[in-house]
Amino acid sequence: MNKILIANRGEIACRVIRTAKAQGYGTVAVYSEADKEALHVKLADEAVYIGASEPSQSYLNIDAILNAAKQSQADAIHPGYGFLSENAEFAERCAAANITFIGPSAEAIALMGSKQASKAAMVKAGVPCLPGYQGEEQSDDTLIAEAKKIGPPLMIKASAGGGGRGMRLVTDLNQLEEQIRSARQEAKSAFGDDKLILERALLNPRHIEVQVFGDSHGNVVHLGERDCSIQRRHQKVVEEAPSPAVTPELRQQLGEAAVAAAKACNYSNAGTVEFLLDEDGQFYFLEMNTRLQVEHPVTELITGLDLVAWQLMVAAGEKLPLTQEQIQLTGHAIEVRLYAEDPSQNYLPQTGTISHWQVAKGEGIRVDHGIDVGSEISPFYDPMIAKVISYGENREVARRRLLRALDTTELLGLQDNRAFLAAILRQPTFIEGQATTQFLQQESLTFTSSLMP
Repeated sequence: MNKILIANRGEIACRVIRTAKAQGYGTVAVYSEADKEALHVKLADEAVYIGASEPSQSYLNIDAILNAAKQSQADAIHPGYGFLSENAEFAERCAAANITFIGPSAEAIALMGSKQASKAAMVKAGVPCLPGYQGEEQSDDTLIAEAKKIGPPLMIKASAGGGGRGMRLVTDLNQLEEQIRSARQEAKSAFGDDKLILERALLNPRHIEVQVFGDSHGNVVHLGERDCSIQRRHQKVVEEAPSPAVTPELRQQLGEAAVAAAKACNYSNAGTVEFLLDEDGQFYFLEMNTRLQVEHPVTELITGLDLVAWQLMVAAGEKLPLTQEQIQLTGHAIEVRLYAEDPSQNYLPQTGTISHWQVAKGEGIRVDHGIDVGSEISPFYDPMIAKVISYGENREVARRRLLRALDTTELLGLQDNRAFLAAILRQPTFIEGQATTQFLQQESLTFTSSLMP
């Protein structure tokens, strides 16, 4: 590997470019019509135009990205997250073009991209899974019969799904047939695949994920867990590491299960194994994300490691730089996602021009972003502006520092969710480390009143 093309945009493209340069690699940005003046374009050594603003004509266009790699003579591609990062065809076509794909194999991506196939593989590997049905027979009659065996509450999920699409919670079996039909239709529309799986539902769990890393020499380690329980519409809002609910004994069990999951698909590079943790301390496999996660900075802060640098080492064929015994977790880190959205209008995404931008500074503060004064927040892409992350020797120090960072971040030109994020950090339930996936629904009235003028 000599020159790396980053097949992404925004803060993750900037993040990868900085580490790649620090490691001595040449860097290539790609950009759409909407991103001609974007920060990631300015940071890279060179940049290639790949198409119109619509993602389907630019960042999701495999041919355009591979042509950009050929034009710039890039011999490796980092996909970032989102867009093509979990696209098995993209990984295959990179390999066919003799370009190093900085991520796992196409086979691992395909396996873990199917909830149906991945759960079957996890059951076989002995990873704890929720009781459910993930069979090939997909008739309504079969799904209804299997759902009745599981009993309510249960989740209907799109096998190929993500982001809450094709997902339905069923608490009344009389609604089962209608919910199956609705989930199947949404799954087909969103993913082109109407296969469904069924699982027993946990109504008030925590969402715990474990960062794993594998190399091409058969080594796999975990880097501790992150708590991502605070979510809105199945999208994460606050992430922290380590989880306030995880004991050292539970951490070892989670880590061992996550490593077993990665080994079951011969995993190489960065990945995240996600679990649901119930109120009794039992955990169950949810899914595996075969890429770097948005929330990877909290893991970097408590381990002192650069996960993108690890990705580059592994992609270059090197062994993991540390063994499991050498990995140490120190302190606490919390991340929030700063969005261009209006919480008072049901989180409606905002568009506009950044007229003023001053990131927070201070001990233990990190801000990952891809914007500058004059940057356009367009309707074509996710409206995340930045990730604001704090680190402290303990959770309370990290929480206070993050609150101060939100208070001192300066952003003008559009509406944003800073007040909403600060309200979360001030909630007693959050301060006590008791937040579950139902936190925002349970605390909604408090948040509404705290955000009123």
